[in-house]
Amino acid sequence: MQLINGVMTSQLSSLDRGLQFGDGCFTTAQVIAGKVRHLPQHLARLARDSQRLGIVFDAWSELEQEINTLAQQSELGVIKIILTRGTGGRGYSTLGCKQTQRILSLAPYPAHYATWQQQGITLMTSPIPLGMNPYLAGIKHLNRLEQVLIKHHLESEGAQEALVLDSTGHVVECCAANILWRKGKQCFTPALTHSGVEGIMKGLVIEALQAEGYHCSQVTQAPAELEGADEVIVCNALMPVIPVIGIDQWHYQPGEAMATLIKLGFTAS
Repeated sequence: MQLINGVMTSQLSSLDRGLQFGDGCFTTAQVIAGKVRHLPQHLARLARDSQRLGIVFDAWSELEQEINTLAQQSELGVIKIILTRGTGGRGYSTLGCKQTQRILSLAPYPAHYATWQQQGITLMTSPIPLGMNPYLAGIKHLNRLEQVLIKHHLESEGAQEALVLDSTGHVVECCAANILWRKGKQCFTPALTHSGVEGIMKGLVIEALQAEGYHCSQVTQAPAELEGADEVIVCNALMPVIPVIGIDQWHYQPGEAMATLIKLGFTAS
């Protein structure tokens, strides 16, 4: 089910810059009982990311109404919200782009997340690194070719998720999730200053753990730093948190931080 600028349709101009250049941003949210989970945070992300990309958008009330209308069609699902710069411009130029396009789609919720949360998952280090660009770092923009290639490799290897590094060999994230690890009461997550996506759930997890007495730091570390971790957790807005039981040759057990998050309601539906 799709809405484009409030109209129930799947037709979009082939000249749209989201298709032509990946010129836009998006967010993906969970729908439970007809309501979007963490909707204010998702809207704030879209506002922040579109502003950083120089995309002018002011139809926030219309967008929120459309999101809520579409979400009411689902008891348990996934809603994806895309903003593109629209059509216009010559080549890469943004001159003449006058109407930002809003594209909403509704899909079923991934059933395997509940199993992953119960059993844990393994990661394999991806041979495909992320490029480094501090201007785009953190933004969930439409240029996802790196993630497409990472996922393609995962599927060819039969792996569940990837440990993704940047071009200098530092840990950044997973293919479709952020990553955290714990040593005692110290929790660590990659500083996404040069690449990667700042996930909504990552911020919520850090906030929850700090309220429970953990100290969370953003760091720039090589993969070897994870060898001695007491536990490793991956997260995104749909999972929302999954324990990692292995990374390549290293093995882990779900630990106290994961138990704390489950107690606080970070459960897969």
